[in-house]
Amino acid sequence: MLKHIKNLLKDKSVYFAVLITIVIAFLSLVRMGKQPVNFAYLDKIEHSIAYTVLTFFWLLVFGKTTRNKLIVVIFCVFYGIIIEVLQGETTYRTFDFADMFANSIGTVIGLLLFNRFIKNNNLFRD
Repeated sequence: MLKHIKNLLKDKSVYFAVLITIVIAFLSLVRMGKQPVNFAYLDKIEHSIAYTVLTFFWLLVFGKTTRNKLIVVIFCVFYGIIIEVLQGETTYRTFDFADMFANSIGTVIGLLLFNRFIKNNNLFRD
C-alpha cells in the first residue's frame, strides 16, 4: 500500500501541485458567501492549511535539493502575497496582512512536514 502511494505521489505530484495552485487561486478570488461555521481565526487556519498543502506538493515535485526547497518556499510565499494583492483589487474581497502571514506560516509547516515525511519514508529513493 505504501509503495502504491509512493509511486502515485512520485508520478502524479506535478498534476496535484498544479491543481492545488489553481484551486487556491479560484477559491481566493471568487465571491464567497458567508461561512456556515463562524469562530475566531477560522479564515487564518484555512489559509495555513491551504498553503501547507500547496508547499508540500510543490516540494514533492522539486524538493530534492536544499536550493530547490528554498525556491519552492519563496515561490509559495510570493504566490500568497500576489493572491492577497489581487483580492484587494476586487470589490468583494479584501487585502489582509494577517492572511499573508497565515499563508507564510502554512508554507513553513509544509516545508517541515515535507522534510519529516521524506526523511522517514525515503520517497525519492528507488
